[in-house]
Amino acid sequence: MPTHQSHTRPTALAVWLIIAGTIGWWAAFSLTVEKFHALANPGEGAACDISVLVQCSANLDSWQGSIFGFPNPILGLAGWIAPIVVGVAILAGARFARWFWLGLWAGFGFAFGFVVWLIGQSIYAQNLHTLCPWCMVTWAVTIPTFYLVTLHVLRSGVVPVAARVRRGADSLMVWVPLAAILSYALILLLAQLEMEAVTRIIADIF
Repeated sequence: MPTHQSHTRPTALAVWLIIAGTIGWWAAFSLTVEKFHALANPGEGAACDISVLVQCSANLDSWQGSIFGFPNPILGLAGWIAPIVVGVAILAGARFARWFWLGLWAGFGFAFGFVVWLIGQSIYAQNLHTLCPWCMVTWAVTIPTFYLVTLHVLRSGVVPVAARVRRGADSLMVWVPLAAILSYALILLLAQLEMEAVTRIIADIF
């Protein structure tokens, strides 16, 4: 098992987990408030309804917005507490067992897969074809967090891999921001190709 300080007490990762968790939780909270507002005021648009393309209402009212039988933001309200707690605990000196890191990785793996599915639904589903602002905030923090946690469990030996793979994962940590930017660019490209999202947003602005 590695003994390097950045592996046993990953403070940079801990700070990011707190930041990402806070942003993700706030996005989920904002969407939950919008859902309550829609239920209390049928027919009224959400505060985040900026245009036909950029809006929350269509997503919240769709079956995709309650895929598990309750509004998706509730998942965020519960789930984003975990990285905040983990980040604070790491900064406080906590050390976690292998099973804990595997569980955290699995959780972010589910979140990443769910976000990829939601992105596909937002862009390609005929009943949507919209970009939800608060949803995009969630995507923006979920994607790099999954990359970071994946690389950490590889470099730290939580997942038993060869030393060469651990060193490679460690060196790739600094490239996560670029990987996230490229991921965002891919989403924009797909949205542009399918529904001319970038063109329409620019037209709305100007």
